[in-house]
Amino acid sequence: MDAQIGIIGGSGLYDMPELTAREEVAIETPFGDPSGPFVLATLRGRRVAFLARHGAGHRVSPSELNFRANIYGFKTLGVERIISASAVGSLKEAYPPLDIVIPDQFFDRTKGRPSTFFGRGIVAHVGFSHPVCRELAGVVHESALACGARAHLGGTYVCIEGPQFSTEAESRLYRSWGMDVIGMTNLQEAKLAREAEICYSTLALVTDFDCWHPEHDSVSVEMIVANLMQNARTAQRVIAEAVARIPEARGCTCGCALATAIITSPEAIPVQVKEELRPIIGKYVK
Repeated sequence: MDAQIGIIGGSGLYDMPELTAREEVAIETPFGDPSGPFVLATLRGRRVAFLARHGAGHRVSPSELNFRANIYGFKTLGVERIISASAVGSLKEAYPPLDIVIPDQFFDRTKGRPSTFFGRGIVAHVGFSHPVCRELAGVVHESALACGARAHLGGTYVCIEGPQFSTEAESRLYRSWGMDVIGMTNLQEAKLAREAEICYSTLALVTDFDCWHPEHDSVSVEMIVANLMQNARTAQRVIAEAVARIPEARGCTCGCALATAIITSPEAIPVQVKEELRPIIGKYVK
């Protein structure tokens, strides 16, 4: 049942004709239910696990997402790398609609979303200065270019609470800060993936310019939907190519992110918490 690579995105990503040996797996976690069942399949000779971030039919808003359950589920499936795909607004003329940005930084403008597995009697502080796996991001970027996409490696993704889009004043402020794209979901995924020692990279798929842009008000729902559909098709190709290119062995440090991060003495950790977090801390805490 194990999968090597996790993929988070819309349910449209499952429609790749190359996918074989599909099966759905429902996973229970100590943090509640994930967004939906995980779809396990074989892609380019690798076992992958898909998760529709917002559930079937896009039912779960960004503020309602159970990020902990989603990442915990991937961990229990044996996933070591996660590629995420999500729609974003552009904060720079250099990133027009249909471009792909592969961010290497995040900026948090969310409001108290749960974004750690720790607490309840165990304390850990992981390094997060470089929140994206450089090795995986490089593979994703090379794959995007190989598929003919206009892709940009590096940049800052500002993560807002939503579900409303930003005001014009906020949008202009983010631009003044040097932010590149704006979205509502990826930051918590990246934080939890790091705690779970899973490599993480994201395809930020530009649908439109954010509201700072003088032509923003002329953008119609139909235009955005058309861009979303085209971006989904591009993401399918890029992810399939990335899966084929990802090396078997990891050459990064994501797999040992917890090695010096757990501060609490093992004997002081509550037994129930130790058991619930076993998939994440088991190699460090017996």
